[in-house]
Amino acid sequence: MRTNTQLKRFWFQAGFFVLFIIAPVFNIFRYDLNAGHFFFLGFHWTLGLEQFQLGLMSPAIAALNLFVRAFLPLFLVVGLFLYSAWRWGRLYCGWLCPHFSVVELINDLMFRASGKPSLWEKNPLPELQPDRTRIKPNKAYWLIALLAVFLFAFVWAVSLLTYLLPPYEIYVNLWNAELTRNQFIFIAAATFLLTIEFTFARHFFCRYGCAVGFFQSLAWMSNRRAMVVSFDRKQSSLCKKCNNACDNACPMRLKPRDIKRRMFNCTQCGECVSACTQQQGNETELSLIQWVDGEAALQQSQPPVGIPLKKRSR
Repeated sequence: MRTNTQLKRFWFQAGFFVLFIIAPVFNIFRYDLNAGHFFFLGFHWTLGLEQFQLGLMSPAIAALNLFVRAFLPLFLVVGLFLYSAWRWGRLYCGWLCPHFSVVELINDLMFRASGKPSLWEKNPLPELQPDRTRIKPNKAYWLIALLAVFLFAFVWAVSLLTYLLPPYEIYVNLWNAELTRNQFIFIAAATFLLTIEFTFARHFFCRYGCAVGFFQSLAWMSNRRAMVVSFDRKQSSLCKKCNNACDNACPMRLKPRDIKRRMFNCTQCGECVSACTQQQGNETELSLIQWVDGEAALQQSQPPVGIPLKKRSR
């Protein structure tokens, strides 16, 4: 059973995934290779350099156009994005990213099929869930998992192409089975590569291959007072009654009770917080893992006093 936080996160992810699909269709944002410029909120977003080349614009106006239409929006978007990460961590990854939502869905299906959320997990996770329900592995879920992998890979491939070519053309050609040679090659190759990635390397991509996630993590790590998942070590004895629910719940396969620098790839999804809350009888104030920021976040940036980091137990 999902907590209220996870229900909210689900709807944020679902909404952004739909936006990811329809943004090119309504020209909310895309780059058209045929037109040679961006579309933004339904408008043609050009730099106006064509007029400058024709001698209809002075160098000063051309430079101003370049700054206002290219550099200023880029600086604002990147600046706001990094500030958000600096203060709250990888919220985009955990709450919006259309790739991470697929990662979590496939994790769940693989867990239901094999008891493990990833092919690379060493041991099956406990059947007993934090909400006291049990999920027993059922091999029938492998078919659903593989179908989901292929379906999402195909949807991603088609969507990526609509960010580069007119969506109407792509969808009509696809519906009529009249894709051009290049369109077919792009969709087939992207579907194949994404199928491999979603099946075998989705966590590795989020950890090591995603520049968006990497720079969010760098910004987050530079702020010791940023929002972080914090473990109440004074109450750690209560963990003896638990089957590592927080570790098992983490979709990135991290250990939430560890210090911040070992949580470099944390997506702030809050699954560990929700798992611990459910483990403690859905009493938020009794949860040993909570989000904190400011001065309260400082303790997560350093090892516990008197306990060497390399000798810490789980």
